[in-house]
Amino acid sequence: MGQPSPISLPDFQRIFPNEEACRTYLYAARFPEGFVCPCCGRCGEPYRFKNHPNMLRCRGCKRNTQLTSGTVMQNSKMPISTWFWGAFLVTSMTPGMSALQFQKMLGINRYETAFNMLHKLRAAMVRPGRDRIGGEWPVEVDETFVGGATQGEGRGRHHKTLVVGAVELRPRKKAPGPDPNLPSGQQRPQHRGGHGRSFIAGRLRLMVIPNRKQETLEPFVRDHVQPGTEVRTDGWISYENLSKLGFRHEAVSVKGDHAKTDQHLPMIHIVFGNLDAWLLGTHHGVSPKHLQAYLSEFVFRFNRRFWPMAAFVSVLGIAVQTAAPTYAGLYRGAWEHPAG
Repeated sequence: MGQPSPISLPDFQRIFPNEEACRTYLYAARFPEGFVCPCCGRCGEPYRFKNHPNMLRCRGCKRNTQLTSGTVMQNSKMPISTWFWGAFLVTSMTPGMSALQFQKMLGINRYETAFNMLHKLRAAMVRPGRDRIGGEWPVEVDETFVGGATQGEGRGRHHKTLVVGAVELRPRKKAPGPDPNLPSGQQRPQHRGGHGRSFIAGRLRLMVIPNRKQETLEPFVRDHVQPGTEVRTDGWISYENLSKLGFRHEAVSVKGDHAKTDQHLPMIHIVFGNLDAWLLGTHHGVSPKHLQAYLSEFVFRFNRRFWPMAAFVSVLGIAVQTAAPTYAGLYRGAWEHPAG
């Protein structure tokens, strides 16, 4: 994008000291090869107006284009610099931020505005056309229920949401980057992998699902895992046709045995535990209607944990090519959160 990635608050203030700097960065991100009119397709520098700095007018057809149109910032009354600050804070803070924290940090008057901005940024955390995981690495697939206990409705009743996940297993020596928990320059300790194992979690995918039927779980695996990958699951009947779909399926009937689960599907259950802790610790629980957006944020952070400061550039890069929800769409349920 022609700009370095900020790695600290002083760095951010140096790179984006004012609204004009943010506007220049956004223009370069939207039009890396120069301005192209979305109406007539003409290439070339547009007319600019001092009193309307976000307006670009084509020199050919004379039609106007807003700098933020077609991005998650479209139709927003917030300054572009506020969006940039928000994106930096959300992506650089390891546990993320609740909407209330976001509102206080950016000095936003209304909670609803902060809530809407955060969901728009979460929409920019799902890269269109992202790769399928697996390939040379095995993938663990399993389901879990997300949500708190239900009281006063009888034993066995709950309103939890069913979530399916898939995570790669990689040898620790094949970690894609430096350990994010170590200070810069410090050597990686010579010990076995996380939780006493010699492997780590690779890329992750999570999605809200309505049930555990075969017609639900098979498309998830097919859409998110590369053909030919070794896929490890429990003995649930809905996975029995994965071998016919081109996967090397390895199933073990765990039947609630924690020892078997820890041996056959260790990493996906560590992920599920981290997800529960993050939802409760950072957001104090979320509604089923918006759970998919939070899953997408968790996946975004998880997959970029080796490059935490590059996440800011990733969000802005996706934000300029992603449609975002409106406030009305979020509350009426018309907006469907993209799966992470």
